[in-house]
Amino acid sequence: MDRKTTTTLRAKNNKALTLARVRAFQKIIYGHYDTQGRDLPWRKKLNPYRVLVSEIMLQQTQVERVIERFQEFLDAFPDFTALARAPLPKLLKIWQGMGYNRRALALRALAQKVVDEHRGRLPQEPEQLIALPGIGPYTAGAIAAFAFNRPVVFMDTNIRRVYIHEFFHDRDDIHDDEIIPFLERTIDAENPRKWYNALMDYGTMLKKEQVNPNRRSAHYSRQSPFENSNRQVRGRILNVLVKEAPLTQAQIVLRSGMDLERVKQNLSQLMEEGFIKKKGRSFAL
Repeated sequence: MDRKTTTTLRAKNNKALTLARVRAFQKIIYGHYDTQGRDLPWRKKLNPYRVLVSEIMLQQTQVERVIERFQEFLDAFPDFTALARAPLPKLLKIWQGMGYNRRALALRALAQKVVDEHRGRLPQEPEQLIALPGIGPYTAGAIAAFAFNRPVVFMDTNIRRVYIHEFFHDRDDIHDDEIIPFLERTIDAENPRKWYNALMDYGTMLKKEQVNPNRRSAHYSRQSPFENSNRQVRGRILNVLVKEAPLTQAQIVLRSGMDLERVKQNLSQLMEEGFIKKKGRSFAL
């Protein structure tokens, strides 16, 4: 979408949102939150570290699975210093079942950077947060809002779902640039933390109760199947080595139940990425 089109859409959308419409929308979102808001562990005992861990865990992982592992992770690594010093085998053992193990490495690297360069304090500015490992624009915005109650504008799948449902009833191929003006005009600047929690919960409800509005987004795509994917092969290799190491390539093939060539290919990738090391004919974390 070019700049001229974006500017036109922003002007049109800002004009369409009257103060009465903004207040009505906020009433809907807060009405649901006040009666049906989720009781999530990372919304309690708020501090930047807990928010960070939850946001990294929630990247491409279901809320229910994160709930199961969140407290266990905090018990093992209660702060940035503990996480920065975490041995890889212990880190991956705690992370088991979460998927996308690169996030665990990125989270530890982030903790090391926070300790070394920020005196153990997580930065508040999204621009500084994005410079840390494993953090993109969404996560930076989420941390700024949830950890520091900053009125920043950011987008995720739940937020997108809410605005498409409420403001784009008869449209397909809806671009985020069209949604952002609505987000800017409707945010509760006095309590952005509560506002975004409410939006997330309303979006989750919408997904469960009707056809997903995000299917009408220009950014919608289905996640690739996990079964027989490289993600599955990598996960099984790491799970095997967490339980027992060192192991030879043949032993890893036998214990993982994966094809030899795919195990061989992924062992090379995992070594390049720093997950595993090889000594002689054997592999270990």
